[in-house]
Amino acid sequence: MPIEVNGKSYETDEEGYLANLSEWTPEVGEAMAKEDGTDLTDEHWEVINFLREYYEEYQIAPAVRVLTKAIGKKLGKEKGNSKYLYELFPYGPAKQACKYAGLPKPTGCV
Repeated sequence: MPIEVNGKSYETDEEGYLANLSEWTPEVGEAMAKEDGTDLTDEHWEVINFLREYYEEYQIAPAVRVLTKAIGKKLGKEKGNSKYLYELFPYGPAKQACKYAGLPKPTGCV
């Protein structure tokens, strides 16, 4: 089901992940979040931008345990824990944040 942003249509898969990763823009991420009833804050964007950098470096979307650990290393223990990440992304930090970041669904996510 495509998503409309600024008059342009973006193809998504059956779960709402962007079909063409190179088409992602922050506005697309915002639109995806709005569809889920989420307003993205600076804290959300910190995680989303971290995921995009991680994906660029490793060419894989991290599963939640890897994400939690990596965020803890880079952003500090207060942000690198499941409680904090689930408060931001209640449908699953890796799964939901990767979707908004225009990345594929992490391996190991159902």
